[in-house]
Amino acid sequence: MSVQGKQPTKFFKTKQSELNWYLFDAKGKTLGRLASEIVKVLRGKHKPQYTPNMDCGDGVIVINAKEVRVTGSKEAQKIYFRYSGFPGGLKEIPYRMMKERHPERIIELAVKGMMPTKTPLGRQMLKKLRVYADDQHNMVAQQPIIAGN
Repeated sequence: MSVQGKQPTKFFKTKQSELNWYLFDAKGKTLGRLASEIVKVLRGKHKPQYTPNMDCGDGVIVINAKEVRVTGSKEAQKIYFRYSGFPGGLKEIPYRMMKERHPERIIELAVKGMMPTKTPLGRQMLKKLRVYADDQHNMVAQQPIIAGN
């Protein structure tokens, strides 16, 4: 029984959604604000046919990851942790060292923290993220759309 004049809710299938690729330039952008924009595109929240229980998001390419910035005193105080599961297996990596060695991991970890990664759907969406430290990328064949911010 439907209310007069109301349309029933439409559910879209994954095959009905077209996969586009978006290019984000991290040069001079704040880490958290950039990561939230990336997550919006990866999850598909920028599309009118967004459905939370399916992967309708687009692919994201991030360039210039080494030039992303953080605010306040995070550059001196932020620490990334890794734990192997063994006694004494906790590794601490300061932000500055991570930026020197693996600048792309900074953005990957920020985006991963905002995604529903403990589910198969979240891990599937995270596979469509490509991060490059410099302004060169090998994703030209995907014809990325430049994301304007």
